[in-house]
Amino acid sequence: MKLRLTLACLTMFTFSSLAQDGPKAEAKEDKDSPYDQIQAIARAMQIIRQDYVDEKKASYDQLTRAALRGMLQSLDPHSQFMEPTGFEEMKEDTDSRFGGLGVHVTERNGDLIVVSPMEDSPGFKAGLMPGDQIIKINGQSAEKMELSEAVEKLRGAPGTKVTMTILRPGTKEIKDFEMVRETIKVWSVKDAKMLPPELAGEMKIGYARITQFNAPTAEELAKKLDELEKLGMQGFILDLRFNPGGLINSAVDVAGMFLPPASVVCTTEGRTPSQSRKYTANPALRRRGNYPLAVLINYGSASGSELTAGALKDTNRAIIVGETSFGKGSVQSILPMPDGSALRLTTAKYYTPAHQVIHEHGITPTIRATMTQDQERQLMISRREDLTDEIRKKDLANFRDTQLERAADALKGVLVYAQKVGK
Repeated sequence: MKLRLTLACLTMFTFSSLAQDGPKAEAKEDKDSPYDQIQAIARAMQIIRQDYVDEKKASYDQLTRAALRGMLQSLDPHSQFMEPTGFEEMKEDTDSRFGGLGVHVTERNGDLIVVSPMEDSPGFKAGLMPGDQIIKINGQSAEKMELSEAVEKLRGAPGTKVTMTILRPGTKEIKDFEMVRETIKVWSVKDAKMLPPELAGEMKIGYARITQFNAPTAEELAKKLDELEKLGMQGFILDLRFNPGGLINSAVDVAGMFLPPASVVCTTEGRTPSQSRKYTANPALRRRGNYPLAVLINYGSASGSELTAGALKDTNRAIIVGETSFGKGSVQSILPMPDGSALRLTTAKYYTPAHQVIHEHGITPTIRATMTQDQERQLMISRREDLTDEIRKKDLANFRDTQLERAADALKGVLVYAQKVGK
């Protein structure tokens, strides 16, 4: 299993050339030319370089990079300027090698928020929860910390320690979490099984959850579905709760398994033609039977998981159960610069087949089913691979996954109705 970067920003991105669409786009904006403003920027840099009290902080190189950081930061939380070292690290991450805490972080209203800790990661084992607000990293206030700076501080060599101070909104509790960084391994498809009779009744309802979308996810899920179908599966529940996303093509392939060939899964739209694209179900994938399907989502479901859920909802292929998803549906393009640095720029937004915008809206469930904060904590604990009888007795004695129960009930209702109509 390959290693993959997931400590960060829930980002689906593309690599682009600086030359694409640039001159043409500029030509259309005669009243807002960068050349008219460059004189003011150059003059400001000259004054700072000449008169600022600390000469060591005022080289033209430093001022240029600071200006670039400020420009990108002013746009949205996901756009940023990457120094050459940061750009190289990002490329290594996409090659699936990184060490860290396995914590997905985003910025919302100026705060750094934990979206979801990866299963079996240091953050997961320590007890971090979706929605936790990061207020300090190693004792340094995160109040005005950029997302990219926070990610850099959280990452590091395996075996090194980091302390994160969080504010838990539900309880207003402030707590320190000391964690040891690890090399993060991602296994994307877990717990594939037939639900027990206490949930499925007399029906054969399959279940599997996807922790995030990696390159082999669709292939892994296909194998699990083959096994469940051989056991006579009549309905299937796909659990995308706390799934922060990942590779868009993988998410499209998963949705495409349950849709007719060439069905539209999602589209992107930006200001330039190159950013407008239609993603369709891969005709090479084997289509699954038309058995009833339910998808579980919550506020920790983001990015690729929202694309999958949105496509299956809009095409009336699945019942969506749970809570409104996170709402991360924008595309970041990576634009390399001549000096080895790069711009990471939001260039498009994702839309569902019914042209519903995902970004900052999320996917709303067909059947709303909420969980208390304590139930969510128990759900996270139940997913730990190091569960002992002591933990089960102490933390999971009275646990019920009410969202899974609602999904199973919905599928049982569909199956009973189908049986009656078929008679």
